[in-house]
Amino acid sequence: MPIPDESSTSPTDSIAGYAEQNPDQDLENQPVQNVECQPEEFSVFTKNEKRAMVAVGSLAAFFSPLSASIYFPALDTIATALDVSTSRINITVTTYMILQGLAPMFIAGFSDSAGRRPAYMICFTIYIAANLALGLQNSYVALLLLRMLQSAGSSGTVALANGLVADIVTSSERGSYIAFATIGSMLGPSLSPVIGGLISQYLNWHWIFWFLLILSGVFFTFLALFLPETCRKVVGDGSVPPPALNMSLTDIIRHRRRVKNGLSPDPQKVADVRKNYRLSIPSPLPTLKVCFDLETMLILLTTGLMFACFYAVMTGATTSFHEVYHFNNIQTGLMYLPIGAGGIASAFSTGAIVDWNYRRHAKKAGMPVLKNVRQDLRNFNIEKVRLEVALPMYYLSLITVIAYGWVLGRKVNLAAPVILLFICGWSLMGTSQVLSALMVDIWPGKSASATAANNLFRCELGAAASAAISPMTEAMGSGWAYTTLSLIALAASPCLWIMMKQGIKWRQRRLGKKDESDAKKSAMEVKV
Repeated sequence: MPIPDESSTSPTDSIAGYAEQNPDQDLENQPVQNVECQPEEFSVFTKNEKRAMVAVGSLAAFFSPLSASIYFPALDTIATALDVSTSRINITVTTYMILQGLAPMFIAGFSDSAGRRPAYMICFTIYIAANLALGLQNSYVALLLLRMLQSAGSSGTVALANGLVADIVTSSERGSYIAFATIGSMLGPSLSPVIGGLISQYLNWHWIFWFLLILSGVFFTFLALFLPETCRKVVGDGSVPPPALNMSLTDIIRHRRRVKNGLSPDPQKVADVRKNYRLSIPSPLPTLKVCFDLETMLILLTTGLMFACFYAVMTGATTSFHEVYHFNNIQTGLMYLPIGAGGIASAFSTGAIVDWNYRRHAKKAGMPVLKNVRQDLRNFNIEKVRLEVALPMYYLSLITVIAYGWVLGRKVNLAAPVILLFICGWSLMGTSQVLSALMVDIWPGKSASATAANNLFRCELGAAASAAISPMTEAMGSGWAYTTLSLIALAASPCLWIMMKQGIKWRQRRLGKKDESDAKKSAMEVKV
């Protein structure tokens, strides 16, 4: 039988057509009826194996924020070395972020059909080649172009990490894996500026890229050898051996062991999964289809504007702490630690809240919470479940950014911006984690494409904010500059309130159209 997903028929589908027949009814509290049957196991991987794989995928995603943030403390140093203005060096930050948003669009759809491992191979090959060239170049034009190539290689790993999580973890337990899934994105903003500050202070700035080359080469060797293929269109629940192109050393050992223990894969199951497997030229179309969905667009807009504030803080911090507190590169790098520390604290605290709120609403809806079993969410208001956690953190992050801008402008004691940066990291990263989980929830089977769509809005709006923050600060002061960006994000927040109420109906309408389309395709195949 085909591998089930959250949009397909399941034991909880007995009221699947309820929304279409009763559009005016409040679906939030409708009981989810269950038929007595043995639930199908979602993944054959053990809990420890899942955690290890999610952590590896997250560390692979670490290279994208690492490559962006490691650069910040050295901006002034590189500008002096290349005899260009800091504003021109800031353009390399902006173009990096533009590619950071665009590149995952191409690799995400490819990974959803061809598998995660081939996509990782492409990403790391581009990234390693870019680092090698960056370590050898000495011109502004080469720096600009190669940073774009570096971004194109590293940024795809962010979408792949969330795709990997969706492959092996269900919605009911996704919060438990948030800490493992976000290790990379948390370590990037906190550790990389310190590393960049140390390198630029004591070594030639080229060593930033030599360091990235060595680190990525070692990690990629480990990933290529040991990370199993997880894409459900390639290996199903993990019991189907992947094709040779997708095979890792651990896949070979694990499947030999399963055969030895009498767990040979069902030939019919293998054949059904192989029908979904295809290699194709990377295309942005799967991601663009996700972007044009109404419900998704509201999430993307609000997340993007929130991250615009975050990137403005990250980009402006180097110049601000140099000018206001007269810090050197190492001291400036240390100022990024509170953001990362707040993000790490958020990862471990937010996950428990997310799972608790899921269980609370599931009990209210009469839906049992089953571990390692994918449940049908068509009549379950997952939007409200996630946004009840995300919205308070969203508002807290904007308030913190406003306070940070005014504190920085007043040149107060250093403790104040440090505390605010920690709170900003906690609330902003927590919001991002929850909204990312929601994107995966509403796009089962297209998790990488959904993440790439999220990344597109986040990075492009972040790039705009990064380019604008310096002239805005010069024109109106840091207080009003950060307040303006935060108020723009605040103005978009009603979109999330609307989605809490209407999101389930929009999602049911989209899934209904998908079911009709699938039925027509099946009918055509039968006729042929």
